[in-house]
Amino acid sequence: MAATTATLNIPLHVQYIQNLGKSSDELIYHLTSHLRLNAIYWGLTALCLMGHRDALDREEMIEFVMSCWDDEAGGFGAHPDHDAHVHSTLSAIQILIMQDALDRVDVPRVVKFIASLQQPSGVFAGDSFGEIDTRFLFCAINALSLLGQLDKVDTKKAVEYIERCKNFDGGFGACVGAESHSAQVYVCVATLAILDRLDVLDVDTLSWWLSERQLPNGGLNGRPQKLEDVCYSFWVLSSLSIINKLEYIDADKLSSFILSAQDLEGGGISDRPGDMVDVFHTHFGVAGLSLIGYPGLEDLDPIYCMPAQVITKMGLQTGWKALPRRTSL
Repeated sequence: MAATTATLNIPLHVQYIQNLGKSSDELIYHLTSHLRLNAIYWGLTALCLMGHRDALDREEMIEFVMSCWDDEAGGFGAHPDHDAHVHSTLSAIQILIMQDALDRVDVPRVVKFIASLQQPSGVFAGDSFGEIDTRFLFCAINALSLLGQLDKVDTKKAVEYIERCKNFDGGFGACVGAESHSAQVYVCVATLAILDRLDVLDVDTLSWWLSERQLPNGGLNGRPQKLEDVCYSFWVLSSLSIINKLEYIDADKLSSFILSAQDLEGGGISDRPGDMVDVFHTHFGVAGLSLIGYPGLEDLDPIYCMPAQVITKMGLQTGWKALPRRTSL
């Protein structure tokens, strides 16, 4: 049951994430196996932002990640015995980096797998079955950047494909000709930031479009005429943070909306007040709060969606300016 509160109940949300791995006897656990590796990334990142990186067993987590390795393809699947996919491969890399275990990865094989997914147009497929999406382009560029291997793909063509996806409203879609969507805006803007090509953006028009995603109740939506959803707290704020326009959003109203979606009995955050919680919205709710400077949270890098201190430690230059940490909201 969701309830409105003025503060983020960190201990309860940490406990909620800890308990997720104990539900393997429930049907929902098996029905979501295709998201397992991504879910671990969401949970671990949220824990890091809340200052509880060690709340989950490190070795157990690393062992599970490595059990998802697809030796035939050279990448990671979402679950043991699942086919390798660029999204789960990125999640695996991010988890291992946050757990200081990147040395467990066969980097040359992973790079070869990711590079093999680039299409002649510059976009990337998600896996060997060929579905293309700007999300997969972002996953590929993000992963290769974290591995220091961007020179193994045609980044010029990748940028050209993103340019072709730009719409009249300044936003981006899933492919050429698709309508603008907050999540697709993020993956395109973040990719351009990684490749130092933010000059592609129409910043003024895009800033306006992103600011229009905030509804009267403070929540953000993904596109016009849609309901508010906690996950867009990250998708919208990350893009605004990268282009230094966070002031376009009413942070206090957004904070209140996110906090109202907390479950104060079992922990976790839902898409909107009254709905069932899940680790996806818990992660992106906490991520959104971090980006608007919620007190008590670690800083999040809006480009890589990882703790800022991890990205800084790696020596990656992202060129964005964090919102000053607030003492109160």
